[in-house]
Amino acid sequence: MKNEIQDNYTHISDIIHLYLSKWKYFLLSMFVCIVIAFIFLRYSTNQYQSTAIIKITDEKQMNKFPELSGLQTSGLLSSEGDVISDEMEILKSKTLIEQVIKDLKLNIRFYVQGRIKEKENYLDPPVSLTFFKKDSIINAVDTTFYITILSEDKFNISHEDPKTLTSLSDNDVPSESYNFGDKISTSYGGMIITPNQGAYGSQIGSVIKIAFTPVYKLVESYQGSLLLENEKGSNIIKLSLTGTISKKSENFLNKLIDKYNEDVVYDKEEVIKVTSDFITNRLDIVSQELEKVDLTAETLKKDNRLTDLSSQSNIFLQSERDNENKLISTTNQIQLIDYMEDHLHSNNGNGDLLPANVGIEDNGIAQVTKSHNDLVMQRNRLLKNSSEKNPTVINLDNQIKALKQNLEQSLTNFKSSSEITLNSLQRTDSRISAQIYSTPGKERKFRDITRQQNIKESLYLYLLEKREETAITLGMSSPNAKIIDRASSSSSPISPKIPLVYLAALIFGLAIPTSIIYTKDILDNKVHTKKDLTNYLKIPFIGEIPKSRTKNLTVKKVDYSPKAEAFRILRTNIDFMLQNLTHKSKTIFVTSTTSKEGKSHTSVNLALSISHSEKKILFIETDIRVPKGSRYLDIENSNGLTDYISNDKIEVKDIIVKTKDNPYLDIIPSGTIPPNPAELLLSDRVKELFDTVNDKYDYIIVDTAAVGLVTDTLLFSKFADLFIYVVKADYLDKRSLSIAQTMYDDKRLPNMTVLLNNSEQNKNNGYGYGYGYGKNPNTTKKWWQKIINKD
Repeated sequence: MKNEIQDNYTHISDIIHLYLSKWKYFLLSMFVCIVIAFIFLRYSTNQYQSTAIIKITDEKQMNKFPELSGLQTSGLLSSEGDVISDEMEILKSKTLIEQVIKDLKLNIRFYVQGRIKEKENYLDPPVSLTFFKKDSIINAVDTTFYITILSEDKFNISHEDPKTLTSLSDNDVPSESYNFGDKISTSYGGMIITPNQGAYGSQIGSVIKIAFTPVYKLVESYQGSLLLENEKGSNIIKLSLTGTISKKSENFLNKLIDKYNEDVVYDKEEVIKVTSDFITNRLDIVSQELEKVDLTAETLKKDNRLTDLSSQSNIFLQSERDNENKLISTTNQIQLIDYMEDHLHSNNGNGDLLPANVGIEDNGIAQVTKSHNDLVMQRNRLLKNSSEKNPTVINLDNQIKALKQNLEQSLTNFKSSSEITLNSLQRTDSRISAQIYSTPGKERKFRDITRQQNIKESLYLYLLEKREETAITLGMSSPNAKIIDRASSSSSPISPKIPLVYLAALIFGLAIPTSIIYTKDILDNKVHTKKDLTNYLKIPFIGEIPKSRTKNLTVKKVDYSPKAEAFRILRTNIDFMLQNLTHKSKTIFVTSTTSKEGKSHTSVNLALSISHSEKKILFIETDIRVPKGSRYLDIENSNGLTDYISNDKIEVKDIIVKTKDNPYLDIIPSGTIPPNPAELLLSDRVKELFDTVNDKYDYIIVDTAAVGLVTDTLLFSKFADLFIYVVKADYLDKRSLSIAQTMYDDKRLPNMTVLLNNSEQNKNNGYGYGYGYGKNPNTTKKWWQKIINKD
């Protein structure tokens, strides 16, 4: 358990060390990302959010109508949506947004070209445009043109950006010059451009971009950007709009609310106008009827010479007066009901409004009439942004029909009851008339005419009063939306957020090198460090040779380089492992898994390093397929090992070559490259060679072939006292280490050890454990030249 914890700790520390060793890349990546973030923030377009808050006043109280309470809870008259949701849809309707865009002329935008990007100038545009065509044509234009101000009086106009025209010849530039105030002919009619002196972008040399966008495209854009929020159960609506120019967004929201209120007031006044027209028409009819009755009374008086009527008034009883008043009232009600039924039959469409408060003394009829008009207005407003197939419109149509049927039934019922009352009053009147039978027949006729005259006069005066009330009400309708907060914008942009952008830059600055290092580490299957070997192999580790920083391939006697120090440590480790040998010569074989791992380089420098300690060394080059050791030592490869094995007449002394300037090092080169190297190495002459030189040298260093490629080394491996298995860092695949482990497990290579070649040096330019080995005090001043002259 303790070993597992230690291994986990070591693994984590290795990962941390891996990333910390690349700190320069992290620093560079974060710096680049922060610079990119700064440039992005410097030239990005800020987004601001504008908000407005309104309260919707709900005047529809259908639940208070007892006649409809049973219908509202089920069937087609059930209300599934609430009023606020409907008003929110109207606020976001294309009709209202289109009116706002046209009123504010948002379809024409002015941009002033800067050094890097262009900036829209909304509040104070550098030029003004005047068109000769209708607004409907201008609102459908989709084009862009550029104006270059040449002087206070002249300007240049083109449909291409002047920046892109610099590479064109004068004959290819599609532009024309005009004076300010000239009429310019375009495909959408004449246009006059006048400058706004002092505005941003009106200076000489400024380039102004004017973009025309069709209104219907802007409607879709604003409809998608407009955000309406409402909490359930509340009449408060919050309107939000995000844009690059806060003032434009504020104007849009304020104008949208104004247009919404205008639309609501218009619908309310339509009801009042219908009622006013109804009363006016009835006044005309009643006036004509009253005129006829007055004319009849005048004729009757003239014909019967009735001038003093006061002396005859005593014959009427007080009861007759009361009864007559009731007759008048009841007759008025029946007449108004007839008028209402005629209007209802002649205006039976779902979008037709009904006159309200015409004087019918029945609360149920008045409430149903008001409910009907509210539904009709709601239906007509929804149709502005929808069609008659909309489920909500169909639902409203069904409700309107039901209300009309209910109204007709209520009128019929009230008329029936009024007629019963009228009949009763007439019978009472007849009874009273019978009591005054003595009254002359002429007076009775005059009394009947007078009664009709009073009825018509009363109705006429009543309608006049109602017309005045309607006239006073007209123009006094209140809007639906009460403005709580007019549109205002955030003081700081909501996008891009500066802290968030820099935080993202730092995260990306860390993530990019981390991901690269992590991916490289995951895909990396090469051996790099001693730890890679010790994790995969159970073979004793004898040392490591650092990557050479100089051009010297071989170590010198006086050499303070890390490589020379590493071979001294290797020499010490070899002596420690071979300290129990009884015979004089210590035979060391050097091999590897594959070629180019540095076994020849290692064996040559090991021989040189030991010879510098004045030990007698014999270097044998047994890699007879691709010999390299003799080239490191600058020895001519004439007669050698292969010649000795194949020719019995050649003795060992004939193939031993003395090296120059090193009396302690002898060499047996590989010799002539044979066609059958494996069979040749099976010869008994190989054993004779080792027996001959065994007692003449302190160390015998044998450069062998790679065991992962050929079997040559295994044919005479029994002569070795120690095997050094060379593994090149950053070269050998970790999967190939299984060959070395198999050799060790099967004991096919005697006393096998592993050596890491070409490893990275420590940062202190020393080798080993960081004590500064490898520093030459005589060459301290030339350290910079050593770094430049890398191997």
